[in-house]
Amino acid sequence: MLKDNTFWGLKDKVKIAIERLQHRCPGEGYWIGNSGGKDSSTIIALADMSKVKYDAHFNLTTIDPPEVVRFVKEYHPKTQLEIPKLPFVKALVYHGFPMVKSRWCCEEYKEIGGMDRFVVTGIRWEESYRRSKRAMVESCHKKSANKKFIHPIIDWTSQDVWEFIRLYNIPYCKLYDEGWKRIGCCMCPCASPRQRILESKLYPGYTKRFIQAFEEMWQDRKNKNSDSVDRWKNGKEMFDWWLTTNPVPKSKQQQNIVFE
Repeated sequence: MLKDNTFWGLKDKVKIAIERLQHRCPGEGYWIGNSGGKDSSTIIALADMSKVKYDAHFNLTTIDPPEVVRFVKEYHPKTQLEIPKLPFVKALVYHGFPMVKSRWCCEEYKEIGGMDRFVVTGIRWEESYRRSKRAMVESCHKKSANKKFIHPIIDWTSQDVWEFIRLYNIPYCKLYDEGWKRIGCCMCPCASPRQRILESKLYPGYTKRFIQAFEEMWQDRKNKNSDSVDRWKNGKEMFDWWLTTNPVPKSKQQQNIVFE
């Protein structure tokens, strides 16, 4: 696929994205993952404009910014809220705290659903080095061989997305107006320490639950005589380290930006 499409105007890109959705829509319709972010809002709008059949799903992680959940409920009422079997903080005790290279949380909370379906996402090449290698249509190589993906705005820039939102008056989550660059789970390890600390202060209820989980995790490993917890005096100290440590090497930060 041609990646140098700078000569295309936004309306050309909108037309092409709509055609991509129309030409590949399966009989049962698409499965759309709606994260509540600007790219997902764009995808929902394009699916409506293309008049394709689809069902949209928001995977609740139980640590989502409340503003995002309220936005999805108010502006995307047809989106089905998918409730996980286990709250994130409970899974955290079992799996350990997530880091960039071991994000068990993404697979269990964000990437579920759409098995044996044609899934529409808002992935774009511009977002990261890893995503720049993705194809516009591709198969899932993890849990379901029959699960496929289509990324109709893969060649859009962030500027294209915002121009589309303004031109077509598409609702978007107010957190962007408050300076947020990405919308995802609170205190995600892929966010900068500054962002995680900000979110910890904004959502003290989540912070309290995180600390409780870290305390339980620390104590459990201490009881098992695990050397992995010797560097911390307690779970609170472990949480503070995790919250303020940047697990992404500076040269790799841009390559690991995820979920908008």
